[in-house]
Amino acid sequence: MFTIEHDFDATVITLVDEGAAPLQEDVTVQGFEDCVVLEQLDTRRDDVVRITLSMAQVRELAAALNLPEGVYRLKPKS
Repeated sequence: MFTIEHDFDATVITLVDEGAAPLQEDVTVQGFEDCVVLEQLDTRRDDVVRITLSMAQVRELAAALNLPEGVYRLKPKS
């Protein structure tokens, strides 16, 4: 399950793990104009882990999800 909310400066997607146990904590994805921030609670440390991706990294990640194993470089838009 996931939710989508539109805030003033970001689109926020929350991914809820509903699979079989063991379940993971919810993941929050915040899409800003210049970056995407992923957050998830680390229950071992009782702290939120935050990863910030540039928009170039997001584009490469999106491309990688549909490619077989290998090394790739995206061509810049002309």
